Amino acid sequence: MTLNAELRAFYEARQQQIPAEIREIMQRAGVELAASGQIDHALTAGAQAPRFTLPSATGEAVGLDQLLTQGPVVLTFYRGAWCPYCNLALRSLQQHHADITHRGAQLVAVSPQIPDESLSLTEKHALDFTVLSDVGSDAAKAYGLAFDLPDDLAAVYDKLGFDLHRVNGGHPRTLPVPATYVIDQSGTVRWAFADTDYTKRAEPADILAALDALR
Repeated sequence: MTLNAELRAFYEARQQQIPAEIREIMQRAGVELAASGQIDHALTAGAQAPRFTLPSATGEAVGLDQLLTQGPVVLTFYRGAWCPYCNLALRSLQQHHADITHRGAQLVAVSPQIPDESLSLTEKHALDFTVLSDVGSDAAKAYGLAFDLPDDLAAVYDKLGFDLHRVNGGHPRTLPVPATYVIDQSGTVRWAFADTDYTKRAEPADILAALDALR
């Protein structure tokens, strides 16, 4: 089963568990984000990847320039450990991590969560790749991915107990559009995926094909 088939199956099963009024708010927010033109701001193939330095789950400062000295980088932005779709996507990437490193690339995941949350995520899912904290979403903004939640959806997330104010270090409203980039050693984006629909993610097979195209 492909990752997106797994995500779709999860979505369909989950819809039956969510109250209708909450489903309506979530669906309306998704439609509004798709219509907002946000995706037009997302970095695309051929662009130079904005540089950043962010703390890892263990507090180490990690810079994109430093990573690129060792080979291509697969950079993926996710919403947070509270998002089950993100967790499914990260687990899928972990399953393909050896295939990515075999191609000489490094996999790096970025979220707006504080390092403690990233560390919990890394330990819970036994992730072997680097997870970075973009508190305040400056890196996501540079990649054209950051957006603010509408009031009613933010209230829903609060009601569901996600506590984004705490896990995002005082920035509860700003999230990234889920996106994945393959960046070559010159810092050029060679392949890009971004979608305002958080139930859709980059397929690992497509990431591997993009890495193969660099060789």
